[in-house]
Amino acid sequence: MQVTISTDNPQAVLKLGGRFDFNAHSEFRAACDGVLGNGAITQITIDLGGVDYLDSSALGMLLVLRDKANVAGKSLVLANAQGGVRQVLEIANFGKLFRLV
Repeated sequence: MQVTISTDNPQAVLKLGGRFDFNAHSEFRAACDGVLGNGAITQITIDLGGVDYLDSSALGMLLVLRDKANVAGKSLVLANAQGGVRQVLEIANFGKLFRLV
């Protein structure tokens, strides 16, 4: 998976590409920790437009990020989920846990 981070205070966008699965754990966590530690950031957007696959471990990573963002007082949005990725999020009822745009 590729992660590209762009910041335009107070927002950070993490643009993900490729397979979002357990193998992406370290890279995703490092990117998220950097954004969570930035006091100028109040909104985090996870752009899933480039993700062509995600599994249950990816869903778990998103849930952990949601909890960490809540503790840090930052809002979290999942954006641009398409096709099968969107379907997985809907089946997992992530629309009730996250703002999906």
